[in-house]
Amino acid sequence: MEKLEFKIRIKAPSPKVWEVLWNDATYREWTGAFCEGSYAISDWNEGDKIHFMSPSGEGMNSIIETKIPNEYMAFKHIGEIKDFKELPLDEETKKWSGAMETYRLKSDNEFTDLTAQVDVVEKYIDYFKEAFPKGLEKVKELAEK
Repeated sequence: MEKLEFKIRIKAPSPKVWEVLWNDATYREWTGAFCEGSYAISDWNEGDKIHFMSPSGEGMNSIIETKIPNEYMAFKHIGEIKDFKELPLDEETKKWSGAMETYRLKSDNEFTDLTAQVDVVEKYIDYFKEAFPKGLEKVKELAEK
């Protein structure tokens, strides 16, 4: 697995960027860069389960490992979802189960630096290198409105 890092500077305070990242309506907008119509099912509390879903019922079953409002969010990805149901871990899934995805916000005056890191298996590296910057550009656009 490889850790990819993406950064963007946003002219907005960190609470505004945080709201764009995790509010249901804006989350659906910026994650459209990964899969049109994607959404998350969660109470967004540290330690809670979260399902990252596509409209067709496929997705990832994860846990919110750390949540520090307006500063840091960390997801630990556990397994796959098909037909809206969590699947048991298989050999392929075990290769990436435990992969992390984190979002760190650092503010200075009127700007927030957003850094996203994600553990990626080799076959998805090019996909994430293309999709993540587009997603973060959308976060920037929404936060700077």
